[in-house]
Amino acid sequence: MSLNESNAQYILSTSRIISLLMNVAIVGSGAMGNGIAHVFGQHGFKVAIFDVSSDALNKAMATISKNLDRQISKGLISEEVKTLTLSNITIYTVLKDAVKKADLVIEAATENENIKFDLFRNLDEYCPKQAILASNTSSISITKIGAVTKRPGQVIGMHFMNPVPVMKLVEVIRGYATTDEVTKSVMELSVQLGKVPVEVNDYPGFVANRILMPMINEAIYSLYEGVAGVEQIDTVMKLGMAHPMGPLQLADFIGLDVCLSILRVLHDGFGNPKYAPCPLLINMVEAGNYGIKSGCGFYSYSEGIKELNVSERLKQHG
Repeated sequence: MSLNESNAQYILSTSRIISLLMNVAIVGSGAMGNGIAHVFGQHGFKVAIFDVSSDALNKAMATISKNLDRQISKGLISEEVKTLTLSNITIYTVLKDAVKKADLVIEAATENENIKFDLFRNLDEYCPKQAILASNTSSISITKIGAVTKRPGQVIGMHFMNPVPVMKLVEVIRGYATTDEVTKSVMELSVQLGKVPVEVNDYPGFVANRILMPMINEAIYSLYEGVAGVEQIDTVMKLGMAHPMGPLQLADFIGLDVCLSILRVLHDGFGNPKYAPCPLLINMVEAGNYGIKSGCGFYSYSEGIKELNVSERLKQHG
């Protein structure tokens, strides 16, 4: 087969996927949810975003508009693309209304097992029978999520990276029952979105967080045990390992509550003490210090997210 014939077959294949999955519903309008909606809307899909809070939805639309403006300022898109993208997105505060015509649903709610299970039971009831149900979970078992539905073969993980409009990776997680056809569809769809999909199997933390979270946890332990301070730990990893962001700053960016939830999934799933979350992380989350979203984590963000000032409480460590 020639390269041109191969390309033609691929275009037909992806066109088929797009024609089958034109209506997309996103459950959750936070950073991940609005980012996913942005990308789908920009690529011509009709997108419904659901959230229980109308204020959260309005904030999400403002964020999408601001991020589109950033793309315009960089010469990546035109004003016309922004207008089209926003026109493709509709907001809903009633889940049943948001998903009743969906070909694909992507859940991007809180990283909590019980919340996700309840959502997927409802999605299974409200969505068309042919709809694919995906989760943006960063660690929770797709097999477990699929098991609460009557369509486990149509349940899959689509783990986007933050910020979604910028980051290329989509970790595509196959549950134990996920079919080959659904997996292929989601892989091809991810390519159509300009992403690079990587298929992985369903084990705690998948690949990204199974590797990332122990590193972040070890950085927190290094601080907790007085090996070095916040800035010193992050500087070592940025300058010594060429990481664009130090692990403690990255933890703030992800959300310390999310990091803790993922570490607990890893610890429970493998039963290995190496995944036990650092006591300092637990204390910070219990105190409400979640990172950027709460205004304080390892760093204080009172002067904005670009100003890295170590939290007063943690200056004594190291």
